[in-house]
Amino acid sequence: KYGCSSPYDGKWSKTMVGYGPEDNHFVAELTYNYGIGEYRLGNDFLGLTLVSSQAVSNAKKMGWPLREVTNGIFEAEAPGGYKFYLEDKEQLKQDPVLKVTLGVSDLQKSVNYWSDLLGMKMYEKDEEEQRALLGYADNQCKLELKTVGGAVDHGTAFGRIAFSCAKDELPIIEALMKKENQKILTPLVSLDTPGKATVQVIILADPDGHEICFVGDEAFRDLSKVDPNGGKLLDDAMAADNSDKWFAAQKMKKAAA
Repeated sequence: KYGCSSPYDGKWSKTMVGYGPEDNHFVAELTYNYGIGEYRLGNDFLGLTLVSSQAVSNAKKMGWPLREVTNGIFEAEAPGGYKFYLEDKEQLKQDPVLKVTLGVSDLQKSVNYWSDLLGMKMYEKDEEEQRALLGYADNQCKLELKTVGGAVDHGTAFGRIAFSCAKDELPIIEALMKKENQKILTPLVSLDTPGKATVQVIILADPDGHEICFVGDEAFRDLSKVDPNGGKLLDDAMAADNSDKWFAAQKMKKAAA
């Protein structure tokens, strides 16, 4: 739980969803904070882009609203307002998630942080559109930074982006951040998951306050093994959530964050 549900300190549940194992796929962590019925979105998370004609087809079959923003790329909005961009091409054999886009207030300052300090490779930079594409490997999901034309507002629904790395690199990252007077939200710490692995993590914040978690890879691989019953467990948990009925019986309204 340490640092995972901040700023919400009540009961919470989470699940990890993606197109394959976390060893070689981007995975989204969905956190459900009990008692919270609504969040205010900011301009920090600008969307997730994936290549999947199947996703486009599924959306059309289900009557899910799609808006073609450019030739062959459709915008979809998840419950709660999060944006997804679906590229209408055959799904890649590798991870179909192409990029995650974060809003920034000063593109060059953010590029310096993510590239010079955190060691990301620059793949693209477009000064006219004020965007940059970075990543750690050619075959991995990329990080896109895009200027929002002002301050970054994290709203009340913000999350963080996480990377795994060799645990021996964690103290090096921490020492570098201290040397460069960069913000460390959670100093290097060991987190125990009962019955599973103990992982080491350090949580940073970039110039716009985007939270970044680096996790020791060795223990993380043990912790993040795919649960063959994961789909059923998630379906069962959603079916068992009677919070709407409970709040109605108590004549209470779910809190808005």
